[in-house]
Amino acid sequence: QVQLVESGGGLVQPGGSLRLSCAGFGSIFGINNMGWYRQFPGKERELVATIRSSGGSTTYADSVKGRFTISRDNGGNTVYLQMNSLKPEDTAVYYCIARTSFVNYWGRGTQVTVSS
Repeated sequence: QVQLVESGGGLVQPGGSLRLSCAGFGSIFGINNMGWYRQFPGKERELVATIRSSGGSTTYADSVKGRFTISRDNGGNTVYLQMNSLKPEDTAVYYCIARTSFVNYWGRGTQVTVSS
C-alpha cells in the first residue's frame, strides 16, 4: 500500500518560516515528479511547487516565488518545502503529490496557519 505522509505544519507568526516534509512509503515506482498543493477553505486545491525526478527542475506559483523552495532527497521518495517570509494568506492545508505515468498519489495534508 502506497502512502505519502506529510509533516512540519503548524502555527507560525507572519514573517516566520516552516519546513514541510513528505515521505513516500510502499511500492512507488516511476515517479515523474513530486510537488505541493494547498487548499483554502471553500476553494479547490492550487499548485504551490513541483520538482521533476529527472534533472530536478522546479516550478512555483507566482504567489510563492522567492519565498518558498522545493527540494527532494536524491534517490528517495521524500520531498521538502521550505517556506520563508510567511504571510497570513499562506494559511491553508498543504498536500503532497507524487505523479507517475499511470496514477497520482496524494498525502492527507498538513495544516499551516500564519497568524499573530
